[in-house]
Amino acid sequence: MKFWPPLALAAMLAFSGMACAKNIVETAKASGQFTILLKAAAAAGMDKTLAQPGPYTVFAPTDAAFNALPPGMLDMLMKPENRAMLKKVLGYHTLFGRLTTRQLTAPLSAATTTMGEPVVLQMKNGAWMVNDAKITQPDMAVDNGEIHVIDKVLMPPTPVQPAT
Repeated sequence: MKFWPPLALAAMLAFSGMACAKNIVETAKASGQFTILLKAAAAAGMDKTLAQPGPYTVFAPTDAAFNALPPGMLDMLMKPENRAMLKKVLGYHTLFGRLTTRQLTAPLSAATTTMGEPVVLQMKNGAWMVNDAKITQPDMAVDNGEIHVIDKVLMPPTPVQPAT
């Protein structure tokens, strides 16, 4: 009997068209590669939303993606006085509804995030991209949506300003 890590199992189920029995937050916790995203979602008050029925699509930056932010940016975003800014950044990673890469019929598509800002999805060099982030693991079906693992933190096109 072969043991499949939670993300591998979720990915297999996604490709089989069946949803697994975990929501976005539970799947992210089980994977072990989204600890910063989960802390940020809790700090922004979005963790409870992402555990709700949805459906939602989340472009999920890994811990490595968060660690690649410019020095001090993550600490600044995580300050309680910058909660609105953090929520805007995380909302830029989230869509209402379930979107899989199989639903994208053109090499270039756009979607509107929960914050009302557009993201561009495109096939580039054989991989799907969302803006300038590579989708390293697409189409992970969970019971309340889809997770697409990305290698960069997306920043909204309208500037995010820290509280003064």
